[in-house]
Amino acid sequence: MHHLILSPKSLISSPNASPFSIIFHPTNPNSISPNSHKTHRNSTLNCRATDVSVLNNCSNSLNSSQNGVFRSKNPEKSTDLGVKDVDVATLGNLCVDIVLNVPHLPPNPISERKAYMEHLASSPPDKQYWEAGGHCNTAIAAARLGLRCVTIGHVGNEIYGQFLLDVLREEGIGFVEMIDNPDAIANAEEAHNTLLCWVLVDPFQQHGFCSRVDFMDEPAFNWINDLSKNVKSVIKRSKILVVNGYGFDDHTPGFIVSALKYAVEVGTSVFFDPGPKGKSLSAGTPEEQMAFNELLKMSDVVLLTSDEAESLTGITNPILAGQELLKNGIRSKWIIIKLGSKGSVLITMSGTSCAPSYKVKVIDTVGCGDSFVGAVAFGFVHRLPRTHTLAIANAVGAATATGCGAGRNVACFSKTIELVKSGDVYEDNEFWRDLLGERVDAKEVSLLSKEETNEIYEDVSCVPLEKIATEVISKLEESSKVGTAPNWRD
Repeated sequence: MHHLILSPKSLISSPNASPFSIIFHPTNPNSISPNSHKTHRNSTLNCRATDVSVLNNCSNSLNSSQNGVFRSKNPEKSTDLGVKDVDVATLGNLCVDIVLNVPHLPPNPISERKAYMEHLASSPPDKQYWEAGGHCNTAIAAARLGLRCVTIGHVGNEIYGQFLLDVLREEGIGFVEMIDNPDAIANAEEAHNTLLCWVLVDPFQQHGFCSRVDFMDEPAFNWINDLSKNVKSVIKRSKILVVNGYGFDDHTPGFIVSALKYAVEVGTSVFFDPGPKGKSLSAGTPEEQMAFNELLKMSDVVLLTSDEAESLTGITNPILAGQELLKNGIRSKWIIIKLGSKGSVLITMSGTSCAPSYKVKVIDTVGCGDSFVGAVAFGFVHRLPRTHTLAIANAVGAATATGCGAGRNVACFSKTIELVKSGDVYEDNEFWRDLLGERVDAKEVSLLSKEETNEIYEDVSCVPLEKIATEVISKLEESSKVGTAPNWRD
């Protein structure tokens, strides 16, 4: 099994401390992919340990002290929470995408879909069609913006697992294996397999997805029940833990809730993006519903499409739906609604920010939402203003749409900078007028715009794109010089 382990477990609070290391320990050096340019037995990626302070309202039960060390309000129940020297950790949902052009998408009947997938799997396609998928998309997008990223998950020790680890390594992203000894698992054969997802594209650029988890009654890794020592360590050391709805395909609701509770306990902010799974989870088993509701209420940042927000609240206006979710949350700080080609909105207790999308020629939308999450994490970690965060996230999502597929094809740094510099956004005053006209509160509302004057509503503050572009680019370039994401793909 190939492990990337964060070590040592003890956390360093001095800004001048030595780096921590993310280390590969391949048990079989001959299994390294021949296409990888790094074939040495032990490869180390160094990241600086840095001191950070918690966001002012990071937790209802935690406060921060100096030097980036978190302390509980109840010291009798908790010890110092330590330095947060990882920016983003993703939980589960690691897979290899096999991207194929097909004459037609898979049939709907489950038996026919299963036969279709088995036919595809009977002759593994050439490696040129493989791509890192799932949470790799978010991690890669965030790493290319200069964030220090680690993926937490399970991969097999076959060619697909090695491929995925090679991709993560080349992107400067760490990996922490969820299980310590795959051979000790009762169903050891499953423990040595990497999840595959067949991404099928028809002549009309419509997508279909097919994976063995579609035909399973239980999550793929239902035998992973506890957070290992290494998993707890990286959650504790991370500023953000990202969870998405597809994680329920991998793990039991109880396991996911245990990760959520531990993140809250150690002062790690939680991002939750339910995705298309949200609807089925909200009407799923009692355990799924409980876990889903816990994530909605206890996450610091919840990201949804407008359709997903409407499905959860019954409210068609995405801003009003976001306000309802915020009101029902316990730790909620940001509710972000993705509006597709129209842009996005960010709703907080103090106000709402809106940003139109950038104009690009859309080739493929796979991975756009995942990469958007990685960019939002950048704004959250760096405490950027809401409009600045949306500008970066919209640019990263749009840049991803100009490529084909996800994984290593998500937004590159140079394309993101190019879009932000261009300031070329879709300005649809009628759309924003309709959207903002239904507001039920008089809190601060801002709209990113090419114009300094407001043609929508008097109480809507226009934020000039030209002004924030300079500030956003400066922050992105500053982050890229830190050296924590050493392999940019331009």
